[in-house]
Amino acid sequence: MIGFLLKKTLYDLWDNLFKIVLLNLGFFASCAIPIFLPQLVAGLTGSGALEIVSNIIGIFVCSIYLSAASQTVKSISDYGTFSFLDVLKNLKTAWPAGIVMGLFVFILFMIFSYVIPFYLSIDSAVAGLILAAIVFWTTIFAILSFQFYFSVIGRLSPNLIKAMKKCMLISLDNTGLAIFLIINNLAALFISVVFAFMFPGPVGVLLYLDQALRLRLLKYDWLEANPGANRRKIPWDAILIEERERTGTRTLKNFVFPWKD
Repeated sequence: MIGFLLKKTLYDLWDNLFKIVLLNLGFFASCAIPIFLPQLVAGLTGSGALEIVSNIIGIFVCSIYLSAASQTVKSISDYGTFSFLDVLKNLKTAWPAGIVMGLFVFILFMIFSYVIPFYLSIDSAVAGLILAAIVFWTTIFAILSFQFYFSVIGRLSPNLIKAMKKCMLISLDNTGLAIFLIINNLAALFISVVFAFMFPGPVGVLLYLDQALRLRLLKYDWLEANPGANRRKIPWDAILIEERERTGTRTLKNFVFPWKD
């Protein structure tokens, strides 16, 4: 399943290169708000509180944009396409999930900036270390789970609370995949530096996560159809037959000169 996931994501990224780049440009345009707005507010008002508020607003704007982008690239995972009007339409429905993700990012910032350092600085070194370790590993589990959040919202449940529960269940049941994905996503963002984060960039990561969830859900469809099956031995070769046929294979020539097929 992992090999096919990587191949299909690569094909879809390449086939939609221009649109992915433009969506990434839109994200970095939204990043201008948390980058420049706090400085502007601080310069005009001299208020530290308003500067913090403008920072939070900027984080929410970026998160809402990513939420809408995730719902938009979902159609690519499903062998379709999208128009940029779809992005505007998805902004109207994706903003609650974006706000929740923005809160999650803010909480992460507070945990790593203040909570863990506080526990490490208390007088009782052993107790502080234990508390810091508990908070750290709980946060790591939350990060592993929440990477599926936008995709779960789009594919399984628009209910925010149910989506969070499903994220945790998926991460617990597919821990190896969750760890693999987050490592790959970090690698993808590192590679994106070469292309100024335009490709694959954050939107490419969202597409990859949506592809991963979509394919992983095929496992649960198969288990539901085969209730007595061994959950540790999933016949991915059989499950992915139709997917492989629809995706096909390509040579380097097909990538560079697709019109010569």
